[in-house]
Amino acid sequence: MILFPAIDLKEGHCVRLIQGDMEQATVFNDDPADQAATFARQGFEWLHCVDLDGAFAGKPMNGAAVDRILAAIDIPVQLGGGIRDMRTLEAWLEKGVARVVIGTAAVRDPSFVREAARLHPGKIAVGIDAKDGRVAVEGWAETSTLTAEELGRRFEDAGVAAIIYTDIARDGILKGLNIEMTLALAEAVSIPVIASGGLASIEDVARLLQPDCAALAGAISGRALYDGRIDPTQALAMIREARG
Repeated sequence: MILFPAIDLKEGHCVRLIQGDMEQATVFNDDPADQAATFARQGFEWLHCVDLDGAFAGKPMNGAAVDRILAAIDIPVQLGGGIRDMRTLEAWLEKGVARVVIGTAAVRDPSFVREAARLHPGKIAVGIDAKDGRVAVEGWAETSTLTAEELGRRFEDAGVAAIIYTDIARDGILKGLNIEMTLALAEAVSIPVIASGGLASIEDVARLLQPDCAALAGAISGRALYDGRIDPTQALAMIREARG
């Protein structure tokens, strides 16, 4: 399992939201590149980054901040938010983003995801954000009629590297991951699933290392890392020990 620290970008700052509400943003660092460098020094293997403004605008809005992050660290960066066409996607890959996350476009234009995965194997992830069991789009501002499992199955044979599953109701409120729903998705598809939304404590990390969670490829942590609820050294040591 890989633990991904998260940097969410809003107006150039590193923030955390509560249940995706842009009006409930807490700024944790005015310098996202500094935050990225801190995570790299702590020993994390990947960084998960989201352009929140881009998710609402449908195009990149925090490009300068992402550029500084890429220049500051040498661990791979997974980036989502406003990536809805091939030009944008390939521009990020050319800049050094290791994996792009497609969310809204996976619902609106599944053929785009398939073509992207064909052209860039191993570099395309699908972001599935669920609200009351239904997939949310447009920066979580709208809810579709699709369930997470229905959307995941659409890409079974597409060569997608991972699915990032977020339970919006738990995101940013430190109530713990929705293990049941996340495992249900992981069992429904053969694509590796990364859990997101609600990771709150070292006990949650321990839960992810239990045998029944072996199907999960990783988990994303945001607020709990920023406010000290999860100690990075302890969490990463637990993961290394579990790997044997």
